[in-house]
Amino acid sequence: MTAIEELFSRLKSEDTTAFMPFVTAGDPDLDFTRDLLVELDKAGCHLVELGFPYSDPIADGPVIQESYTRALANRVTVEKIFEMVASVSSKINLPIVSMVSFALIYRYGTEKFVAAARSAGIRGAIVPDLPIDESKSFAQLCGEHEFNLIQLITPTTPDDRAIEIAKASTGFIYYVSVSGITGERNELPPELTQRLRWLKQQINTPICVGFGISQPQQATGLKPFADGVIVGSAIVKRIAMLDSSDRGSCASEIAAFASEMVTALR
Repeated sequence: MTAIEELFSRLKSEDTTAFMPFVTAGDPDLDFTRDLLVELDKAGCHLVELGFPYSDPIADGPVIQESYTRALANRVTVEKIFEMVASVSSKINLPIVSMVSFALIYRYGTEKFVAAARSAGIRGAIVPDLPIDESKSFAQLCGEHEFNLIQLITPTTPDDRAIEIAKASTGFIYYVSVSGITGERNELPPELTQRLRWLKQQINTPICVGFGISQPQQATGLKPFADGVIVGSAIVKRIAMLDSSDRGSCASEIAAFASEMVTALR
């Protein structure tokens, strides 16, 4: 099994739901991202979703888009992200999953990207702009490198296609909780739990839910229906608002919020 598959197998035996924070690589800079990954690991996060900045992201709301803009303004590149991850991956236990546009992967070189990501310590990729119909060759490449390719399912995905996507996904499935873009929401759709219950009856692949989740009570409510919970905008927003001149305190405050989410999922 891959590191991600081993993680979910262990958490299932412990009846624990994974918490996965999202952070943008290079916001406000890569040194901060590296330090934050260490703090998130100490806070008990189970894995982390690392966003690769892109000028035209898919389905991301203004909070994450702005973080990408800040990172790109600092000249963050794919190569620099790999270097940062390589410098920290041996110091942390949580697997790193990249959220990356296929445009970046293609430009870098598909085989070169997977090999470099795996070598740096990244264990899988979520590629939101790669439809399952066009992913076969890339999925095969990922499999050859024991690199998980995580597929996305949305509320509007037809049942038969959702099952097809779920069977093709490795590591886990990213279930998008709402129709629309990323961002904090006070309430999640009432039909979400029913949809998750149905999907879990169809497949054995772990399901992680993202989009709109920002509060510990929301995470607790999802625990019976999901294998993992992903929080992005609520964390990225806190990074933007905190005093970046005090790097240590800033990272610690983000880790404290993450720790609350971890506790809510035990």
